[in-house]
Amino acid sequence: MHVVVTGAAGMLGTALLARPWPGVTWTGVDIRPLAPRVRGRATFVRADVRDVEAMTRAFRSADMVIHSAAALPSHRAAEIRSVDVEGTGSALAAARRAGVDRFVHISSTAVYGLPRDCPTPEDYPCEPVDPYSAAKLGAETAVLRQRERGLCAPILRPKTFLGEERLGLFAMLFEWADEGRHFPLIGGGDVATQMLDVDDLCAAIQLVCEAPDDKANDTFNIGAREFRTLREDFQAVLDAAGHGRRVLAMPVGPAVAALRVLAATRLSPVYKRLVHKLTRDSYVSIDRATQQLGFSPRFSNEQALLKTYEWWRANAAGARRSAGRTHRDPWKQGALSLAKALF
Repeated sequence: MHVVVTGAAGMLGTALLARPWPGVTWTGVDIRPLAPRVRGRATFVRADVRDVEAMTRAFRSADMVIHSAAALPSHRAAEIRSVDVEGTGSALAAARRAGVDRFVHISSTAVYGLPRDCPTPEDYPCEPVDPYSAAKLGAETAVLRQRERGLCAPILRPKTFLGEERLGLFAMLFEWADEGRHFPLIGGGDVATQMLDVDDLCAAIQLVCEAPDDKANDTFNIGAREFRTLREDFQAVLDAAGHGRRVLAMPVGPAVAALRVLAATRLSPVYKRLVHKLTRDSYVSIDRATQQLGFSPRFSNEQALLKTYEWWRANAAGARRSAGRTHRDPWKQGALSLAKALF
């Protein structure tokens, strides 16, 4: 089976290309070069996912496409919509032209917005609250149109996932822990928050790729089975750092107000939806993936965080040299870097 991965230079794309998967050959498509550790494992096509002609050429030999290319919440609204919605439309058009049999779309639980009901099932109303969640839902809508026209088009909605090369906002936690600082959380982090290890996400993707059409052609939440509060899971990282530091509670009202202002002025990487997520429970039902695909996550939140932290410690010097906007880059801490002195 020949599989083409869009967004192949990203964290998930890299994890997929590195995964042992007997009988599979790979093509990776991205505007950035592949990570060094997977460059010998895939044919690389440098192309923009919004370029239908380039995508069609890349998909010609594909039995299956895994579409993981996306612009993250750290990008500007117009870019998020362009890449996530228009890019998905272009990839779908290319898949039709190239005669691809299955199109696996990597979405996000962000499509639910800020759900009140937990665990949140796949049929919960989607109510986007920001450009990223709206774009993710727009991309899903395009995929569903093609599913209605006969394409086998599974949609996976993963929770926030961690693993090798995951930096982004988690680099802030790891850096503060490593420097022996306390870590502040709004309200003390006493909310149940589900995450996901990237190896478990890759396992779910493999399952949906290999399942028969009648099982795979559906929409699935993907997350850890075992998770605790943010306070407990983040405290595990501080404990692993060995400095005796603690998660500290920040008053909800003033902290939310301050972070909203900083996010609006782009002086903080903590975007608006994340501010709200830090103050309420956030977890989804994975029953459908368990029952239809046989999905069984191996890692808890704590295990995923500690695995990622250990990788970060081994690669900290290189990770700190520059900041960017993808999961493989540490994000600029902005005004929050000045707050470190207080903790």
